[in-house]
Amino acid sequence: MDVGGTSVRAGVVDADGAVLDTARAPTPRAEAALEATVARVIGELAGRHPVEAAGLALAGFITPDRRGVRFAPHLSWRDAPVADRIAARTGLPVVVEHDANAAALAELHFGAAAGAPPPSTTVFVALGTGIGAALLIDGVLFRGAHGVAPELGHLRVVPGGRPCPCGKAGCWERYCSGTALATTAVEMIAREPGLSPALRRLVVDDPGRITGRRVAAAARDGDPLACAAVADLARWLGEGLALVADVFDPELVVIGGGVAASAPLFLDDAREHYASRLTGAGRRPLARIRTAQLGEDAAVVGAARLAREAG
Repeated sequence: MDVGGTSVRAGVVDADGAVLDTARAPTPRAEAALEATVARVIGELAGRHPVEAAGLALAGFITPDRRGVRFAPHLSWRDAPVADRIAARTGLPVVVEHDANAAALAELHFGAAAGAPPPSTTVFVALGTGIGAALLIDGVLFRGAHGVAPELGHLRVVPGGRPCPCGKAGCWERYCSGTALATTAVEMIAREPGLSPALRRLVVDDPGRITGRRVAAAARDGDPLACAAVADLARWLGEGLALVADVFDPELVVIGGGVAASAPLFLDDAREHYASRLTGAGRRPLARIRTAQLGEDAAVVGAARLAREAG
C-alpha cells in the first residue's frame, strides 16, 4: 500500500513484482478512520486474492523496527504503533516503510537497478511535491541511527532562501521538485510577464493553477518561460546531486517520483551540471544517473517486497 495524503492506493503484487490487482480510497484525516480505511482496502483485495502479508509505504519517520510511525506530516499518525494496529484489524503480518525506501527497493529488484551487477552504493531521489530519498549500500537500505535517514530534500542549498514546511529555509526540495517548478515559473512571470502569456493568464486567475505538471507541459510545447523554469530545475538537480555524491560517492543514482516523467526535458542538463559541480570534477568517476522504471507503482511494489520478506 502507498498511503498518501490524498489517497490510499493498494496493489496485490506477486513474487516477480507484477501488480495483479489494485484498489484505492480517499485518505481520511482522523487516525481511527485512516486505519479503518487501510484495513478495508486490504480486506477488499484479500477477498479476491490469497494475500499473505501487507506492507505500508508512506512519507514520514518510521521506527527502526518498521512497526511504528513517529511522524507523518500529511497523515494523522504521531508515535503510533501502526503495524500492530493494522495487523489486529486484518489478521495479517504488517510492515511499515518510508515510501522512498520502498520505491528504491522496488527499483533495485525489478526496475532501473535490476538485471545488472548490484552497485555497492545507490541513491534513489524521488522528485514529487518535495524530495524523498533513499540510500542502498550493498543492496541494503541505510536508515541511520533512528530510522529517518537520508532526508536529502532538506539539505539547505540557499541560506535564507525559500521557506520550507520543515521549518527551515532554502531546502533543496524548494528548488528542485514539482512544487519548486511551479514556484519558479510564478516568480519568473512576476519578473517578465510577457514571456508566457498563457501561463500569465493562469496566474492572474489563480496562482495555484500553476502546477509543475502544467509548467512541464508548456515546456514540451516550447513555451520560453516554462523552458527557463525547467532549466532552473535541471541546474538545481545537478547542484544537489553533486552535494550528494560528495558525501556518498554513489555508483548509481535513480531519479523517480512524478517529476521523473518529464526527465527528457531536464536530465541531460542536470547530468552536465552535476559533472561540473562535483568536487574533483574530471578526476573521478561519475555516478550513472538513470530514471526509475516502475512509475507510481514503485512504492507499492517495494512495500509488498518488504511484506513478503517479513511475513
